[in-house]
Amino acid sequence: MAGGNHSSVTKFVLLGFTDQQKLLFIICLLIYITTLVGNLGMIVLIRTNSQLHVPMYFFLSHLSFLDICYSSSITPKLLSGLLVERSIISFKGCITQFFFFAVFGTTEAILLAVMAYDRYMAICKPLNYMTAMSHGVCVQLVVGSYAGGSLNAFVHTSTLLRLSFCGPNLVNHFYCEIPPLLLLSCSDTRLNKMVMTMCIGFIITASLLAIAVSYACVLLTIWSIPSAEGRHKAFFTCTSHLMTVALFYGSAAFLYFHPFSRHAEDHGKTASIFYTVVIPMLNPFIYSLRNTEVRSTLGRATRKLVSRVYPHRSRSNQTRVGIACLSGASSGNKADT
Repeated sequence: MAGGNHSSVTKFVLLGFTDQQKLLFIICLLIYITTLVGNLGMIVLIRTNSQLHVPMYFFLSHLSFLDICYSSSITPKLLSGLLVERSIISFKGCITQFFFFAVFGTTEAILLAVMAYDRYMAICKPLNYMTAMSHGVCVQLVVGSYAGGSLNAFVHTSTLLRLSFCGPNLVNHFYCEIPPLLLLSCSDTRLNKMVMTMCIGFIITASLLAIAVSYACVLLTIWSIPSAEGRHKAFFTCTSHLMTVALFYGSAAFLYFHPFSRHAEDHGKTASIFYTVVIPMLNPFIYSLRNTEVRSTLGRATRKLVSRVYPHRSRSNQTRVGIACLSGASSGNKADT
């Protein structure tokens, strides 16, 4: 932190939300618990079921991990801030929070583009799919996503550390984010604004371009499938990912391409709640409810868990099935007579 004079400000006050704090605390807590349970359940389901050991679900497990991480970098501080009058965070804590949120958020943006490429290979080049998307290649793509996210976070954190904060220290947000912090700096922030616009603009544009090109090829391939059932099945495998992309990039674009102004901060807080708290909860439901393989695997895992916890119910179910079979056989014998 030697890049700037930070002696005047050693901590920030996160203003967060002033209305309906108790209600908002309960809602955010329930959402956060659902996020943890849903995404951890998705990871465990994918890792423990051999039928889901394919590239698409390998990427999906990392998507769930990222949702847990970048939600956890924000939500606990939000929840604690809703319980006190003044939510205080140290300068080091603020920079650390921003760094990890930037790492996981950027990594997820890149990973969504990787998942679109995976769908392109699966539908457009099925014969080469398992060779082109081998486990080694999938690992390299995931590692590359994390590397890109870490590099982006490092660049933004470095430009933040060069700034001086002389006061006031009231951050009009519920977590440490670049736009509200730049409004508090007494240094020249033009470089920070330029770097933010260039880096985030490049990541969002490049990722969306990769997704658009991949799905353009997918749609052309689906259109050439002769049967309507085949077209529907091929397109249905992509709808979950497209919904996730629309939610993630839509809220991110609104959040980061807003003008740097006090008025934009108020809108940014609303968009940030959706971006940081709600979307990580929705992703497991989007994939599980719209994916037949995940639903069937989840159903088998649930029945197996129930049979272990309540073995007498499993035996009674088997008894009822046996009685039903005997009754059916008996009825069949009477009919034959």
